[in-house]
Amino acid sequence: MKATRIILLLAPFCFLKVEDTTAINPCCYYPCQNKGICVNVGKEDYECDCTRTGYYGVNCSLPSFWSRVHTLLKPKPSFMHHLLTHYKWFWDILGSISFLRDSIMRYVLTARSNLISSPPTYNSDYHYLSWEGYANVSYFTRLLPPVPKDCPTPSGTLGYKELPDVKKLAEEFLLRRTFIPDPQDTNLMFAFFAQHFTHQFFRTDFKRGPGFTKALGHGVDLSHIYGSTLERQHHLRLFKDGKLKYQVIKGEVLPPSVKDVPIKMNYPSTLPEEKRFAIGHDTFGLVPGLMMYATIWLREHNRVCDILKEEHPTWSDEQLFQTTRLILIGETIKIVIEDYVQHLSGYNFKMTFNPELLFSEHFQYRNRIAVEFNHLYHWHALMPDSFNIKDQEFSYEEFLFNTDILLNFGTEALVEAFSKQRAGRIGGGKNIHRNVLHVAIGAIEHGRHLRLQPFNQYRKWFGLTPYKSFQELTGETEVAARLEELYGHIDALEFFPALLLEAPYKNAIFGESMVEMGAPFSLKGLMGNPICSPDYWKPSTFGGQKGFNIVNTATLQKLVCLNVKKCPYVAFHVPSDADIDSEEGKREPSSEL
Repeated sequence: MKATRIILLLAPFCFLKVEDTTAINPCCYYPCQNKGICVNVGKEDYECDCTRTGYYGVNCSLPSFWSRVHTLLKPKPSFMHHLLTHYKWFWDILGSISFLRDSIMRYVLTARSNLISSPPTYNSDYHYLSWEGYANVSYFTRLLPPVPKDCPTPSGTLGYKELPDVKKLAEEFLLRRTFIPDPQDTNLMFAFFAQHFTHQFFRTDFKRGPGFTKALGHGVDLSHIYGSTLERQHHLRLFKDGKLKYQVIKGEVLPPSVKDVPIKMNYPSTLPEEKRFAIGHDTFGLVPGLMMYATIWLREHNRVCDILKEEHPTWSDEQLFQTTRLILIGETIKIVIEDYVQHLSGYNFKMTFNPELLFSEHFQYRNRIAVEFNHLYHWHALMPDSFNIKDQEFSYEEFLFNTDILLNFGTEALVEAFSKQRAGRIGGGKNIHRNVLHVAIGAIEHGRHLRLQPFNQYRKWFGLTPYKSFQELTGETEVAARLEELYGHIDALEFFPALLLEAPYKNAIFGESMVEMGAPFSLKGLMGNPICSPDYWKPSTFGGQKGFNIVNTATLQKLVCLNVKKCPYVAFHVPSDADIDSEEGKREPSSEL
């Protein structure tokens, strides 16, 4: 099959407009539909591997009978989103019937997780399956292989040979003019949790390149609390009763200083040494919100150690430490699914963390972080214009590396302040503060370096209908016209900018693609943790029934309120009238597990 015939075969699927194709790699046209894999044959030919796609034909475009039935019956994501975010009475009834609730949750977990390749397939150096791509965990994995290097344009064959200037692109479409609050009432407590939680596995190794990671655990391992190396962990440990080192200042238990724990932390040289906290993650001294969470988790670790020590007085320091770490991993996953993801989704269906739902399924308890997930999670639009704590306003310059905020106000005050300040909307564009715009610019640059496939190719992979125009993507005429001027074709639009420019769902924090692409990565990563496997998920793993109960009853509110003197208002959303009413009866921290 020669290149001219390739165009005739592919034109119905790719809308090609290329004049000279004699030297073009045929895989640059993305000829293989429905997750078929393009393989070069000779110099000008190709074939599509349609194995287990449910499709056949030269380009994997002809559905089997059951694929046709599945496509016909599958509801659109927009319909499902509407259903899940409305009709609360219906979901309350379903939630009260345990076997129906569990069946729905099992379907959610399997349907989402099955979209993520496991074991991993590609990385930034191997666009084909290889042992190195599988075994070398210093790479981020990839969902889709890179755009072939010999394609005529950065997107393959469509669009222009040069992509828009990245800084001008970010300033025109992503830079905030006026703060746009999130309509889901998301607060800064959520924003800092997102940053704190994800940076245990989003740790790009910039010295080696944006395709490499320093987080070799590739998941929820709490390396941001305990350190990513054994040496760092040992510096942070007290080596008594399983506990971590700490200091007490003005009656507050806080992380130790770098004077007492000589580990590398990124602080400005002007900050006095005694004000530099030693934390598992070397950049968490950046903002008080991250230091606040580091403090809460430090206290939680030592609190759980006390419980285990009382329950098991003969245990060694090592067993107390290791078991406590497993308990905190379980607490983290439960809080992420039942508080964090629940809020983010806006669903009326109540999600539950129950690993046993997957024990009868074919499920792999190993996760690898994909570079696309790393890019998708750049949610810096959450950050406000300034930070308000007890009637004091802090600019970015005053907020960054300011450990005095934690020292002077205390953990409870920060929790309450961040819980009551609204975060920004992520989707829709033009909502990233200038002080963090450089991070978005870096994400776009890294996407280009990694040759990420165009946005619509990812839409196809996740079973979403590709956008036919910039107008359909953004819902705005002027923005759409300008994007078309810069990119030339909707199928040339880059992955990360498209996620932020997609029109959000009504009254939602972002749009369809962020939900449908982010959820599979997230749920696979959470439920693929070893503690969720049949051999781990049992009371003995967590020191017995008492430790198992700590995991199974964990909530954001308990995490905070069991580790402060007086329980403040704490949630991932700004308080409603009902929250304010209930807050009047603030309780002291409970002694319950």
